[in-house]
Amino acid sequence: MLSSLRRAATSVAPTALRVTARTQLQQQVALFSAAAAKPAARVARPPADISGYSSQVCAILGAQWGDEGKGKLVDILAQRYELIGRFNGGANAGHTLVVGGQKFAFHLLPCGMLHAGKRNVIGNGVVLDIPIMMSELKKLHDAGIDTTGRLVISDRAHLLFDAHKIIDAAQETALGGQNIGTTKKGIGPCYASKANRNGLRAGDLLDWDLFVTKHTTLIKALQRQWGNFAYDIEAEQARYKAIRDQLLPLITDTNYELHRSLAEGKTLLVEGANAAMLDIDVGTYPFVTSSATTAGGISTGLGIPPRAIDSIIGVVKAYTTRVGSGPFPTELLDSVGEGLRKVGGEFGTTTGRPRRCGWIDIPVLQYSHLVNGYASLNITKLDVLSHLETIQLGVRYELDGQVLPPGRMPSSLKEYSRVKVQYESMPGWKCDISKAKTYAELPVQARNYLERVEQLVGVPVSWVGVGPGREDMVTKGFEKQE
Repeated sequence: MLSSLRRAATSVAPTALRVTARTQLQQQVALFSAAAAKPAARVARPPADISGYSSQVCAILGAQWGDEGKGKLVDILAQRYELIGRFNGGANAGHTLVVGGQKFAFHLLPCGMLHAGKRNVIGNGVVLDIPIMMSELKKLHDAGIDTTGRLVISDRAHLLFDAHKIIDAAQETALGGQNIGTTKKGIGPCYASKANRNGLRAGDLLDWDLFVTKHTTLIKALQRQWGNFAYDIEAEQARYKAIRDQLLPLITDTNYELHRSLAEGKTLLVEGANAAMLDIDVGTYPFVTSSATTAGGISTGLGIPPRAIDSIIGVVKAYTTRVGSGPFPTELLDSVGEGLRKVGGEFGTTTGRPRRCGWIDIPVLQYSHLVNGYASLNITKLDVLSHLETIQLGVRYELDGQVLPPGRMPSSLKEYSRVKVQYESMPGWKCDISKAKTYAELPVQARNYLERVEQLVGVPVSWVGVGPGREDMVTKGFEKQE
């Protein structure tokens, strides 16, 4: 009896299942068709946090080609956040901060290291040059700043060695006049080791024998690939062994720690390195950096979900600068550009190289907003424009006689090199604005300039830099809190 029931079940079940599955599929198709015919209304979202004051997770990202002055806003907001994290890049980034009359130039450490009680995170998306990091920690110690228990390193962060720098320099030399213009800090070759899956991660230091084996294998592989360059493997291993005891307490599973901290209600400030137009995927490739510099990189570089990010503030220099090679549609190759470089002190924090200077490029900002979704903009170095009688804004791109719509950015260098910029002119203010403490104290011409940028980009301006000091920042749309 039982066996006959089983036979009946097995003979009927497949047909029944197919009928049921077909019916479910038909119902799903009908529902999808109905939804397509009548688009669902968007769920209302709360207003974005333009100030960065009220977010649990706020990100500060560069909106141009880097060197926008992100460090100042990070430094200001870091006082209000419990965790400050870096998610991308390496020692090719550079933030110079002046605190209490002392100047600090950070290349690897998060800016939160300057604030007592803040926990700083170097995420898994960073490529870590340990000697440079140790040098920066020593400078803080020498300045009387206690860093004990305030820095953690992802055990998944990749380690950058001297061999990567040798290869970086060799690649740039080989390219000659077509070189990328890298900092020669080994960033690209280190990310290449990561992608090749033979790189070393910070967590490898937890097992010294494993570290030695993997390090030796990596360097020998790089030597085979790059012409057997001279390299003292044992000497480098000895240097790491000498500082290993200092490093081990810093290495942890930062992905888990960040998730636990956010679940407990703690706040996180995300500090971007480089900028949108240098992103490895969406930037002006190949004249880009080797990491994800845009909003998507936050999730992959810190291990937090996109929905955890409450607001993103784009940092925009009041004009445009670029270091190294690559297209620059609004570049000024005249006395005006030289004046911006001189007044703005436009020389690289990491390399000391003079930066190329030009007018503000609105299509770049529209595109980087398309990619990042800014809640607001921090306009920096507005004071650098104070000596100009007339200021121009590059407001549109024209390509082969057609005006490109806002947010449309050519992906090929051949196309991008052909764009023509349409400009608008606005009167300058010709006075010192560095003493302004509120937005209302800025000259009307300066306010008109900022509001025109808002209008063109479609994003409100929230913070405005009016001088070099950390306190030289006025706010728009909210009251500044000390």
